[in-house]
Amino acid sequence: MISGFMVKFINMLPDKLLICLSKKILNNYIDKYANIKLQGEENISKIKGPVLFVSNHLSNSDGLVLNKILKEKDPTFVAGIKLSENKLTRLGIHVVKTIPIKPNSADKDAISNVVKTLKDGQNVLIFPEGTRSRTGAMIEGKKGTFLIAKMAKVPIVPIGIWGTEKLLPIDKEDMGNEKFQHADVYVNIGEQIELPKINKDEDKKEYRERAMNYIMTSIAKLIPEEYRGEYKIEG
Repeated sequence: MISGFMVKFINMLPDKLLICLSKKILNNYIDKYANIKLQGEENISKIKGPVLFVSNHLSNSDGLVLNKILKEKDPTFVAGIKLSENKLTRLGIHVVKTIPIKPNSADKDAISNVVKTLKDGQNVLIFPEGTRSRTGAMIEGKKGTFLIAKMAKVPIVPIGIWGTEKLLPIDKEDMGNEKFQHADVYVNIGEQIELPKINKDEDKKEYRERAMNYIMTSIAKLIPEEYRGEYKIEG
């Protein structure tokens, strides 16, 4: 893994050189350690854009893997601002295009920025859970994802990912200590979906909860049952 001295040295470099070097280092790690197995590749070619990609979240390597797979769609990732505060995870910020967001808060500025990005014709990827699952199973999605989809009025493309929790396991004490391990990584790209229509007999809160469940269940359908957590599928 990258030494503390190397990380410090890298972060002293000029921005253009830093971006180039960060991409090379982290892409090499993905190539070396991740055996990526892609399903639903045909659904990528169907995308005419712009779209809102939504995915479950298991590891800090998720964005790197998905950025590699979705390279031609050039997505902008919505990422928690704490990732930019850690010297190691900040390297990942230089590899993918990001919009920073304050976790567990109504970050109106970030949401507006995401909506503007979509309306400007660019693709965006968000992890609706807002944080990595510590158990490997899906946790409740945040309502910000619904607000973005509703305001931007773009198709949603669900993505299921698993195996990254073994590729770059979570270190609960310090993200900077996380190390890559050899792992099979599975990515399943779903078909485009639209937000459901509001029913005449439901209020806004009920509609939001139903729409969010629809979004999250669309992700759950793409991953093995043991990863579905809050979104177990009946029948």
